[in-house]
Amino acid sequence: MRQSNRIMKMYKEKKKNLIILIVFSAVFCTALGFGMAMSNKPEIETLSATDFSSETVVRTITDYTSNAVAETADEYEEYLDTTLVAKEENAAELTLTAFTVTEYENVAKMFASDTVNVRAGAGTDYDRIGKVAWGTEMDVTGVTDNGWFEVLYKDLIGYIRGDYMVDEMPGIPYLFVGDSRTVQMELAVGSTDKAYIAKIGEGYSYFKNTAIGQIPKYAGQGTVMIINFGVNDLSNASKYIKLVNSNIDAWENAGITVYYSSVTPVGSCSVSNAQIESFNAALQNGLDERVHWIDSYSYLMQTGYSTNDGLHYNKETYKNLYSYYMSVIGQQI
Repeated sequence: MRQSNRIMKMYKEKKKNLIILIVFSAVFCTALGFGMAMSNKPEIETLSATDFSSETVVRTITDYTSNAVAETADEYEEYLDTTLVAKEENAAELTLTAFTVTEYENVAKMFASDTVNVRAGAGTDYDRIGKVAWGTEMDVTGVTDNGWFEVLYKDLIGYIRGDYMVDEMPGIPYLFVGDSRTVQMELAVGSTDKAYIAKIGEGYSYFKNTAIGQIPKYAGQGTVMIINFGVNDLSNASKYIKLVNSNIDAWENAGITVYYSSVTPVGSCSVSNAQIESFNAALQNGLDERVHWIDSYSYLMQTGYSTNDGLHYNKETYKNLYSYYMSVIGQQI
């Protein structure tokens, strides 16, 4: 602000001097022109050298006046730019979230419950200095009055929103349980923040005797579990209903949100889409209301799919199906 005030003062002073200069120039030129008009011809010839000098003086004054105007305009523009920058800097300072930190006596250990940004201050308006993935163990040194944790991050002090930090190792965000179609989905979309319990060619027996026992190893508070069995044993609809419903209490108590994805359509295969539709209808009607239904069958029938063997899809179809899962889950969170 001192700089802008100084420039403004200089601008006002130069503007005052410029006005005086312009008035003087106008008076001088008028007097000179009047004197020349009143002189006779011989005098004009005699004073031709003086006439040349007068024109030079007028031209010099005019040039100086123009330069003074340009210089003053440039300095005023500098004043405006300086003022604008100062205002923007002040505005930026005012928008940053104010916070205070209560430091811990001892460093605490906590875990990131999802992939989350680490920021330079306790607010989303501060710069991002990094990012940590789900399950990352963090050294926590304090807590802010607006619900953020102060953490040690690569020899820096950073801040993470409190609702993304938990005291115990969290459950994986997404757990997929199923058959060969789930195996191939993993190949298509990867396993970052996801886990898979799946095996090619399997169905009800694998789900009951193997997968059910492995679920607690991966899933916990906050986990979304997507189940997709049935295409290999469509006649076991009632068994799937009973098995899922008998475990929903335990899953819910563990903080797991359960989804069952309908069996998706086939091409030329040993089973028909009519059989699949019957299986899907039975599960949708029989599953506990706490089990969320994903109608992925209708989704692929509407958007299309590509399959080489009639049963398994290409990579693009699996990616589209995964995106559909996420959109349905996102609407219900």
